[in-house]
Amino acid sequence: MKLVKSLLLGSATGLTVVAGAQAADLPVKKAIPVEYVRVCSAYGAGFFYIPGTDTCLRVSGRARFEAGYVPGYNRNTTTGDTTQYRGLARFNLDARTQTAYGTLRAFTRLEVASRTGQHMTSGTQQRYGNAFPALGPDTFGRAQQYVNVDKAFVQFAGLTAGRASSFFDFYAHDFEIIALSGGSDTPSTNLLAYTAKFGEGWSATISMEDPTFRFQPIFAGYAANTAGINSVVNVAPGGTAGNSGFNIFANATAFSPVFITNAAGVPVALANFDVTQKNRTPDFVGALRYDAAWGSFQLSAAVHEVGIGSALNLTGVGGGAAPTIANVARPSNVYGWAVQGGVKLNLPFIAPGDTLYLQGAYADGAMAYSGFNSTVAGELIASSIIPIVGGVQPYMSDAVLNPGTGRLETSQSWTVTASYLHYWSPEWRSAFFGSYGEAYQPQGARTQLARIGFAGLPNIGTGTATAFNQLAFSNILRDTNISYAGASLIWSPVKDLDIGAEGAYLRYGLNNGRIADGNRPGFTAAGATTVAGVPVRTVSSTDGFYARFRVQRDF
Repeated sequence: MKLVKSLLLGSATGLTVVAGAQAADLPVKKAIPVEYVRVCSAYGAGFFYIPGTDTCLRVSGRARFEAGYVPGYNRNTTTGDTTQYRGLARFNLDARTQTAYGTLRAFTRLEVASRTGQHMTSGTQQRYGNAFPALGPDTFGRAQQYVNVDKAFVQFAGLTAGRASSFFDFYAHDFEIIALSGGSDTPSTNLLAYTAKFGEGWSATISMEDPTFRFQPIFAGYAANTAGINSVVNVAPGGTAGNSGFNIFANATAFSPVFITNAAGVPVALANFDVTQKNRTPDFVGALRYDAAWGSFQLSAAVHEVGIGSALNLTGVGGGAAPTIANVARPSNVYGWAVQGGVKLNLPFIAPGDTLYLQGAYADGAMAYSGFNSTVAGELIASSIIPIVGGVQPYMSDAVLNPGTGRLETSQSWTVTASYLHYWSPEWRSAFFGSYGEAYQPQGARTQLARIGFAGLPNIGTGTATAFNQLAFSNILRDTNISYAGASLIWSPVKDLDIGAEGAYLRYGLNNGRIADGNRPGFTAAGATTVAGVPVRTVSSTDGFYARFRVQRDF
């Protein structure tokens, strides 16, 4: 028995020695080294190398809370809301790679927000499909979820392609919270541009840009009535649609008429054209810029095509046989244009960080480039501080279809803007800003529109005296001006944190004459202005005040 145990133990020992010897002969596998994130200092703070690549990436973002207040009436609404709120999140990704042709860059920015109140929500973004409204009876139009691909572009060897800020813009409300001053500001559009740098600080850019985000409506003189028939809607001061007064065209739809005559020149029909702007050619933008230690300067120009659709139907007015719809020619497209010049001055001798912007713009048939429409959401024919027919209502149209000539006639507009940022201390700063602008509507087209009868009844003659008397006190297509001024105070107790408030004053005015005030109906005072025999109050301007509070953290 002892002999057997000795043999087994000896065999086990021998096997252990042999196994150990064989294991010693096998190659040893080393652990895979951990690739830690490396700092990339080539493009400034915050960049790091994406592991396994030579691409540098910076991740950043923003969180913001805003609360606004509008005393009394607010812009273009009848809800009666005086307060508004918004919570916003922003996410940025900036990727850069050095190549033989220079830096290859891709930048993306996504914004999402929840906002309430008529002054804080955006009808423009809702029409673009970036915002989605709540549908409850107590929230419709006043609660909105917002999702926007604000930036998504590639830059390479002077080329910029994707969704980016328009190269036409310069100041673009850099120092403002509410951002209602005049001047072009299109932070997100689709474009393809090339920038060439030359000399010391000089650059020139040619850009092909999506016109959709620059459309201002062509004036629409028709709206569908309760029977679904297109008819001119006229509203008497303090009255309702269909009355014999003439105060405002409904502008919710996009039909506008042209007189159709027979061989003898007698009007026999109104051709109703779809006057929504069509996307046929891109906008072409050119900019010349100079940057130096003292600041920068930019001169930019743009060309914008204005075109409409075909005739949709004919409304006979007597006097002979009307042509068929297929034989009605579409009015020719016209080209709008705009120019803008601006200078930015660094003023460190007043206080470190102090900056002054001065800018002016002029546009013909391209109002979004002058920025006259900056006080309202885009793609509105007209807007009023006081709702519905009350107060002065500036028209924001790029053009008007003249029913007498069948031609598109463009509007003209201009703005001047100044904005000054001052640092009281490294933690406290204020912005002071103001703008003024005027818009001129084609008065020939306005007069021809007055020839169309009230409540859809044709009146193709020279126009009645009553019609022209009422037109004299109408908001429709009047030459108007907009004044805007504001100031802010912002506290930054730590880096990248802003806590501040801004207040602004806004005034809409007529360049000449007066209009009936629909918010204060007729009265019987001696010598009162009358429209269609009804005494009315008249005004030449309307003003409002806005305030907003903001807490914002960038990272």
